[in-house]
Amino acid sequence: MNRIQIIFIAVIVFLLIACSNVPITGRHQLNLLPQQTMLSMSLSEYDQFLKKNQLSKNPAQTQMVKRVGVRIQRAVEQYFAQNNMSDELSNYAWEFNLVENDEINAWCMPGGKVVVYTGILPLTKNDNGLAVVMGHEIAHAIAHHGNERMSQGLITQMGGVALSTALETEPEATRQIWMAVYGLGAQYGLMLPYSRLHENEADHLGLIFMSMAGYNPNAAVGFWQRMSAQKGGSAPPEFLSTHPSDKKRIENIKSLIPEAMKYYKKN
Repeated sequence: MNRIQIIFIAVIVFLLIACSNVPITGRHQLNLLPQQTMLSMSLSEYDQFLKKNQLSKNPAQTQMVKRVGVRIQRAVEQYFAQNNMSDELSNYAWEFNLVENDEINAWCMPGGKVVVYTGILPLTKNDNGLAVVMGHEIAHAIAHHGNERMSQGLITQMGGVALSTALETEPEATRQIWMAVYGLGAQYGLMLPYSRLHENEADHLGLIFMSMAGYNPNAAVGFWQRMSAQKGGSAPPEFLSTHPSDKKRIENIKSLIPEAMKYYKKN
């Protein structure tokens, strides 16, 4: 066996090891980064973000974010437990915070680190509308979309160098890729938006997660219609820069609601 054959076999084995399936949808995905490393970086960057941004001083709104977040968290954990997948969430350290920021935005890092901006609350309007947003963002984390995008960033920007090497030799560049992946570092240059595949998958899973938690998935239609109305002008909301909202998307959400309703547990 020559050197090229050995390398080829090694690459195939590596890809097989790195391949996983997204919960519920069953889609095959390639995650090149160790999950523990993703969680460690998430905790570090989340702490840094909270130190530099002001938490909301509105107790009612803050409690709403935490209430909705915890309900979705518990629903997801219950589903994973029932399907013998609890190990996938074993290192999660869920946290839900509302920050003072007029941007229409929200995000979730690996490990369940969630931030909602006060600027999106006029569009969510209530717990059901907020569940649409938080379910969608939590779905991105559960589906490991960040790992896929981080892998893409390392490949395209750093020539596919291993993360351990990147952290050692280019720590700031690696951190900038991370910041771009999670929409926190527009000042660093090119953003890495979620693909349409990721967006559709997060819509799909998000509707199911909010339904499991007892929130009516029909609320998603009204929310995305309100988001779409914000799209006019030359500067759409930050939430829309990576979350395209259009007629086709709303139609797709409507088609997903009957499936989500099968999981609906009205409280």
